[in-house]
Amino acid sequence: MRRVIFNQKGGVGKSTITCNLAAISAASGLRTLVVDLDPQGNASSYLLGAGAEPDQTVGDFFSSTLGFRLGPRKSINLRQFISRTPFDHLQILPANRELETLQGKLESRYKIYKLREALDGVAEHYDAVFIDTPPALNFFSRSALIAADRCLIPFDCDDFSRQALYELLEQIQEIQEDHNGQLQVEGIIVNQFQSGAKLPRTVVDELHQEGLPILPTYISASVKIRESHQQAQPLIHMAPRHKLSGEFQALYDRLGEGAAAA
Repeated sequence: MRRVIFNQKGGVGKSTITCNLAAISAASGLRTLVVDLDPQGNASSYLLGAGAEPDQTVGDFFSSTLGFRLGPRKSINLRQFISRTPFDHLQILPANRELETLQGKLESRYKIYKLREALDGVAEHYDAVFIDTPPALNFFSRSALIAADRCLIPFDCDDFSRQALYELLEQIQEIQEDHNGQLQVEGIIVNQFQSGAKLPRTVVDELHQEGLPILPTYISASVKIRESHQQAQPLIHMAPRHKLSGEFQALYDRLGEGAAAA
């Protein structure tokens, strides 16, 4: 199963959700890959540590797709660009700032399907793939939506996020119609939820009433997330008994139930 975590709005927790779900997947024994397509590299720092300097990155992978001219094509093995993490069964295709300079070249050469093709080529090596995306509908997030089976949408319970949500769902529908008919919106993840505050509860209740696919497990706001980032340890490893760890586990279990039902 390939899941993309996508929202055009920044600061909604895409990297946090990506890495914590992937860590739970790996801890359960599944061979798990994280693909970091955000030039900021937050998921890469989270899983490898802030000072890590991987030999190969997703930027190197995309650069290699631009290296072919006329003549026979050579296959690109995605595994040569993937790094191990300190966690068993968990690997990452790390990001770097080079992505920003590559985007125009990749768009002009229409490399939008290269990520999907590359992931197809290593499918036998991974049981689960989680793709982190930049906060924009650009070449890289489109590539991720084309490569994925399911889409998870983080939502942080304010009115700006709500207005952006409708546009985002329309954009995903366009990707489904034009490029990836297999893509499903698996659900909207309510993140940084404050159960004691009236506005978040009201907004979420109204989205439920509109029939949007709000997942029933909410992720609470907590300083523990920032501690987890700083220590470069997903919550299941840093604080397995913390409330947030339980929420991420419940979310992961819910997604597993949905996949089984499908």
